[in-house]
Amino acid sequence: MSFDIIVIGSGIGGLCAAGLLARYGKKVIVCESHSIAGGAAHSFRRRGFEFDSGPSFYCGLTGSESLNPVKQVLDVLGESLEAVRYDPLGHYHFPEGTFAVYSNAELYRKEVAKITPKGARELEAFERRLLPLYDAMKGIPTLALRADWQLLPVLIGGYLPSLLKMLPNLPLVQSSMGDVMDATITDPWVRRLIDLECFLLSGLKAHGTIAPEVAFMLGERSRAGVEYPVGGSGAIVKALVKGLERWGGELLLGCHVEQILVESGQAVGVRTRNGEVIKAPVVISNATLWDTYTKLLRLEYLPENYRQAALGTSPIESFMHLHLGIRGDGLENLTGHHVVLHDAGKDITVPGNTCMISTPSVWDASLAIEGHHVVHAYTLEPFAGWVRDDKYEGKKREKAQSLYRALEKVIPDVRERVVVEFIGTPLTHAHYLRRYQGTYGPSIAAGKGMFPGMYTPIKGLYRVGDSTMPGIGVPAVAASGIICANTLAGR
Repeated sequence: MSFDIIVIGSGIGGLCAAGLLARYGKKVIVCESHSIAGGAAHSFRRRGFEFDSGPSFYCGLTGSESLNPVKQVLDVLGESLEAVRYDPLGHYHFPEGTFAVYSNAELYRKEVAKITPKGARELEAFERRLLPLYDAMKGIPTLALRADWQLLPVLIGGYLPSLLKMLPNLPLVQSSMGDVMDATITDPWVRRLIDLECFLLSGLKAHGTIAPEVAFMLGERSRAGVEYPVGGSGAIVKALVKGLERWGGELLLGCHVEQILVESGQAVGVRTRNGEVIKAPVVISNATLWDTYTKLLRLEYLPENYRQAALGTSPIESFMHLHLGIRGDGLENLTGHHVVLHDAGKDITVPGNTCMISTPSVWDASLAIEGHHVVHAYTLEPFAGWVRDDKYEGKKREKAQSLYRALEKVIPDVRERVVVEFIGTPLTHAHYLRRYQGTYGPSIAAGKGMFPGMYTPIKGLYRVGDSTMPGIGVPAVAASGIICANTLAGR
């Protein structure tokens, strides 16, 4: 078989790149090792319950003026999503108390003021510092971006007013959220709150998170609100696959790529596990940088110093996941998103201390059997020390207890309600998602390095996904696919 472009992996980044390149007239094939498309964003059904494997929080999936890169790609591909809008976007459960988190910034600050009036005033100053950056960024759609010199004429020719608005905010573009926080926030409770929101967004606290990422999040959730896709995260994946196929692209499930083929420094195709060779002058890897450079490429294909520098990048820790199907009687007032901090005396990044909870069946009842809810709870968990031995099942149950304790803050009798239970570990991630140590991407702190771009030292080999610019999260990986596709397709 011969194609113009092969994409390895059907994560959001890979599907966005593949769909756009098909739309631009390229002959594209996506090779996915799993039996389900979507990578870390796939969903799976068990005993009548539909579970999100990863992300569950979205902004701007619908609406004609959405800035969400996923929505922009779907528009170009001629696809759309149905979504349910909701507010408040969630509840934070701190040892000091529980409060609602609203999309509306004023309502959000009123909730904060119930705990710390001084902190609420400082939070307003913090937002005023960031929102001008958002106002500048929103005038330049992600769909216009690319990774070559032609970006400059595109921006000057089509987005000069927004580019000029960006100039006063350039110092913020390279700043960490911690720099902005240090300049505006002294209240310790609000500083912890900002650290938490950065952690939920990027996997790093404020001093490790870039300011534009938070500026965009604050602006979008206030302007566009938050939504949940009907059908779960899998609905986003299905729409991207449908768009890919609409424009002549192909997706092969259960097609495990064993090796990227390189001749004279040029990528020429891939070899699959069953020995089939698929030829193409361009290969895009949606695998992590660690998996791309150790499992998919032979050692001699990369300069040793480049390879060692890339593999020296630290990964973010993996996660423990708890997927539950529960009886829903008496839970008519249940809300969808919750974050529980168990111990204020411990850092929020301590495994098991900060637990995220999503109950998407409150918005989409079709995700659960009638009279029931589907629950997804997760918390950080290091990969080190996990072995599939005779102690594995016991360790899984022990590590899941922090998630059950967090759920009991929301549903006190949750253990008695369980009808379906699945516990996922870092080994689960590593196996099903084929991700290095089950990670969700690199731990690259703001000011201490940058996410690598799409290029590699091998001609014709490019990368997309959460270990490339602009980073971790669904909007970011979609943007990586856009940037790669635009660059490869020409202006």
